[in-house]
Amino acid sequence: MNEHNLLARQYTMRSLLHFAFPSIAMMIFMGLYTIVDSVFIFRMAGQIALAALNIVTPVISLIVGLGTMLATGGSAIIVRKLGSGQQDEARRDFTMLVLTTVIAGILIGITALVFIRPVIRTLGASNLLVKDAEEYLSTLLVFTPANMLQVFFSVFFIAAGRPKLGFTTGFCAGIVNALFDFIFMGPMKMGIRGAALATGMGYLIPVVFGLFFFLRNTAADLYFVPPRFNPAVLGESLFNGSSEMTGQLSSAVTTFLFNTIMMKYLQETGVAAITIIIYSLFLFSTFFIGFSMGVAPVFSYNYGSQNNQQLQRMFSLCCQVIAIISVTVFLGAWTGGPYLAAVFSPAGTEVYRITRDGFYIVPVAFLFCGFNIFASSLFTALSNGLLSALISLLRSLVFLSAGIVVLPVLFGIRGIWFAPVFAELGTFLIAVFLIRRERTKYRYLPVN
Repeated sequence: MNEHNLLARQYTMRSLLHFAFPSIAMMIFMGLYTIVDSVFIFRMAGQIALAALNIVTPVISLIVGLGTMLATGGSAIIVRKLGSGQQDEARRDFTMLVLTTVIAGILIGITALVFIRPVIRTLGASNLLVKDAEEYLSTLLVFTPANMLQVFFSVFFIAAGRPKLGFTTGFCAGIVNALFDFIFMGPMKMGIRGAALATGMGYLIPVVFGLFFFLRNTAADLYFVPPRFNPAVLGESLFNGSSEMTGQLSSAVTTFLFNTIMMKYLQETGVAAITIIIYSLFLFSTFFIGFSMGVAPVFSYNYGSQNNQQLQRMFSLCCQVIAIISVTVFLGAWTGGPYLAAVFSPAGTEVYRITRDGFYIVPVAFLFCGFNIFASSLFTALSNGLLSALISLLRSLVFLSAGIVVLPVLFGIRGIWFAPVFAELGTFLIAVFLIRRERTKYRYLPVN
């Protein structure tokens, strides 16, 4: 084992949770400050502003998705190379991917700004929502490179064996975001534009930390070196991380569908309510996302070093952890959801009533989604982007879109809340089948 690399460690459940905890905490905190951001917008800018935020969320999802695709797809490749002793090549590829992320962020930000009004209209903004949606999105697009880089560095802090740094930067970013939300939307009365500016300033914190860390990290395995363009690595990174991009792209599509259905049945009030549900779903899902993100480099490293015994031990431990978290999150969301709804909108309001009804059904999805998220992340870590993308596509687009379109026809507005449950259950059955089918190839399960 490289003395600087914790990825080769022989993990127990306790040590695995200790290693993954910073990633879990980082994602939970990201979910919390996303919720805080939404609460500030609803309380200080109003229901229309919150609905406008959800209208432009698909654009933000696509930006985050591209950053995540480069980060997770590239991380699996680079950590695999570290595990097989190719340190110099791994560093060159890492630096190339950082530069690629920056260039892509600049191009995407400029393009989206040029076409911002048609994009907002296409996403279904009513006349009431256009102004707030354009103010928020135009401000946030200026920070597109930082948005992509903060995702990228969060993943590579783990690959570098420093998951606590990811938590620290996420914590600081959340504090900065919340503080400037209050300043910009309170005393300075900047409205939703102030919320976007505060979010962008939060993006900058992990970027500054990341640049400084990887410039100074020369005593360990991973740091900046003069890059060399490697189209094969870039292509493999994009393909291998396609499941994460698929997830974000699917999120953009399904958010659009949710908004369309809610506008049809309940107008802007319904869009505000579904915004609260979507953001709350993300908050509770952060437990699974953080854990899966935290353990993925360990799978990549042991796969690269062909340590089948450790792969099997890791897989068993992860399934046990996922089961415990799933039951805990379900109970927490089912009992605490109505209280979370009241944080956004006072009890007795129409937005609160719609959101509360959703929280009596949606949490059932958490009994299945943890394993689905882990299974997709596992195949990404093992450099099987195809199966990872398939699982992600099924849960976040195919089954969910079908549920959003069909179930309201059968059950009315209540059908909206059954859609995530339908999507996660259907994906769970297929994910279990794929995990069993691929065990011979990857050896994370004993082969009889």
